[in-house]
Formats: sequence, structure tokens, C-alpha cells
Amino acid sequence: MSIERNTGFYMLNTITRMVAFAALALSFAAGAQTPTLNPTPNPPAAMPTPAAPQLGASNYILVDFHSGRTLVDHNADERADIASMTKLMTTYVVFQELARGNIALGDVVPVSEKAWRTGGSRMFIEPGMQVTVEDLILGIVIQSGNDACVAMAEFLAGTEDAFAGVMNHYAEQLGMNNSHFMNSTGLPDENHYSTARDMAILSAAIIREFPEQYAWFSQKEFTFNDIRQHNRNNLLWRDPAVDGLKTGHTEAAGYCLAASAKRDGMRLISVVMGSASEQSRASESQGLLNYGFRFFETVQLYKAGDELARARVWKGEGEEVGIGIGQDLFVTIPRGRYDDLEARVELPPTLEAPIEAGQSLGRLTVALDGETVVDQGLQALAAVEQAGFFGRSWDSTRLWVGGLFGGDDEEDADDE
Repeated sequence: MSIERNTGFYMLNTITRMVAFAALALSFAAGAQTPTLNPTPNPPAAMPTPAAPQLGASNYILVDFHSGRTLVDHNADERADIASMTKLMTTYVVFQELARGNIALGDVVPVSEKAWRTGGSRMFIEPGMQVTVEDLILGIVIQSGNDACVAMAEFLAGTEDAFAGVMNHYAEQLGMNNSHFMNSTGLPDENHYSTARDMAILSAAIIREFPEQYAWFSQKEFTFNDIRQHNRNNLLWRDPAVDGLKTGHTEAAGYCLAASAKRDGMRLISVVMGSASEQSRASESQGLLNYGFRFFETVQLYKAGDELARARVWKGEGEEVGIGIGQDLFVTIPRGRYDDLEARVELPPTLEAPIEAGQSLGRLTVALDGETVVDQGLQALAAVEQAGFFGRSWDSTRLWVGGLFGGDDEEDADDE
């Protein structure tokens, strides 16, 4: 009798410990965790953020390069003629071909009569000239040469029409959903259009994917065929922080400018379309950039691979897995408000092996004054292999016991 009572007590005690352990482990894996934000040295003082400047241009946008946050926009998704800002996509295609090794900077490009006769701004190439790929790039970027665009398009795709198809392919890949290209130059065509937002997307892609080639956009002049021409982006002379990108002008498009500037590690991209004059497009672009730098800051919350949380893993050779982000994470906020950010990690209720490194697991949200400023998927930072038969069986039992005895408590807690 005494033996039976002792055995029963032992079994009850064992089950009680299993329930407690299972409940503890489940609580470790489920719910939300609060990760620590990296401290920032010498944070700026908070200041009120005024309303965005109102410009005379018909379409414009201001975007932070690192975080992707839109700070100002007006008719930014409205389709319009973009004139020579088209040449940003022309150069993007060229840079892709260079990166793939399909062409080299020293390759000699034949100049057709069509290229030579193309109207508008020119590099002044002629049939029979020995023109290299590098010279044509400079002629496109700095001199805005329509003749250089056509020569390059024919060299890469056979015809300019075929090249336009390549341009549209890359526009689709980049998510430029309101853009369509009919030529390499930006000369008017009713089916040739883009938006301020799409031009900002393209500008960011050039800076991000081709930083070495992007340096050409800051060059102020280029001499070819004994003719020296200046870069049409006047901001290169006004503001040392400005290092690109491209102007445009036709009667249909008005005066346009996609510009980028970097100050104290913060990079902004502005796009102004349909401005009234060469002077106004520069002043309006400068006004957008100054507003962004003055009243906002961009901070790096985490680096790629940073561990934001740890979670219990069931049925695995390891009992925990680190959870973090796969790429650097930036946030753009009103200046001086970094300490007011609130971060939260949401994890699945249970995680079972096998888990692959890079597997999507949970989400990170960062809020400011109750408004979400970051909603980022998280991933496993390491792999967890599946345990053997006995390990899986034991964890299955613990999960069952935890679910059997822990469910009512969780419901009661929710009711409270």
C-alpha cells in the first residue's frame, strides 16, 4: 500500500515537473520579445518637423536611399513625360552589360547614320569615328547625348526598338510599375512615360548596384571631338553633397531633375518633374534635399546577421536558434526622436526542427508614437538539424503535455 502511494506520488510529481517545464519552454518560444536598439553616439536634439515644402513642379518626390522611406511626394505616381531622365535607364542597361562581362569599356562602338542624325542634345559623334563604350557612357551621362544613346542601343541590342524592350524588362524587374520606354533618349513619344517614384527607384538601383559607375554622374564636364560640354545638373556646382544624377527637358516634359546628395552618411534622392525652368528645377530640388537633411535623420537599427531574439526549438539537435535579419536595417525618423522608438519581435508559438539558416521566422516591428515605421521579416541565423527518434518522441510528449495542461491557463490570462 505504501509502495503504491509512493509510486503514485512519484508519477504525479514527474508529470507536474513535465507540465511546468513544457509551459516554460512554450512561453520561451511564443509571444513577443523586445530587442535592444543599438545606441547612437551624440544623438541630435529633437525639433519640430514643419510641413513639406510646396513646389511649383507638377510632380516630385523625396526618398531616403538607405531606408526607402518617402519623406515628400506630390503626384509621384502620375505618369508623365520624363525627357532625358530616360538616360538613367539607358545607363542602367549598359552597367548591367558591363557587370556581366558582355562588353568592356574599351570596346569600339560603330556609329550609324541614324545615331549621327538623331536630334536634340548631342555628343557630336560621326559615322566612322572610333568611339569607345566609356566615351559613350560619358557622352550620355554628362553631355546627355542622344546620338550616344542610339549608338549604344544599336551596339547592345541591334536596334533601338530592341533596346527599348530590354529597358522595359529591367523596369519590370525593379518594380517600376508605371514606366514604359519606347527609346533610349527620352525624345517624346505618347507611349514613353514614367513617374517621379519610378525615377527614384531607378536612381537608387544605380547607386546601390553600381557604386563605381555612379561616380561618373558627379563629373562636371567632358570633352569629346574637341568640344567641351558641361554637366547640365547645376546642383553639382551649388552643393558639394550632390553627386548625381540626371536632368531632362522637352516642351512636353518641362524641366526635370533626378538628384542625389549625401551628408553625414545620410543619402537622399529627389526627383522633380514639370518644373518651369532650368533655374527652378535646381532650386526646387535643392529645397527638397535641404528639407530632408534638416528635419530628418537616418539611423542603422541593426546590421545583417545581428541576433534580435532566441527561440526554443523542438525536436532538434539544438534546443535554441538565434533569430535576426538578413540585411542591414535603416530607419528614417524626425530628427532627435531615436530614443522614442519601440521595437518588438513576434515569434511563432512553436518552432520545430529541421530549421534552415535563412528560413523566415517571425517579424520585427518598430513604432514611433504608435505608428509603425518598420515592419521587417526575420530569419533563422543558423540551421538546426532534426533530432533522432528518441529526441523527437520526447519533445512530442512534452509538447502534448504542455498543450493539454497549459491551454486553459493561457485562455484565462487572455480573458483578464
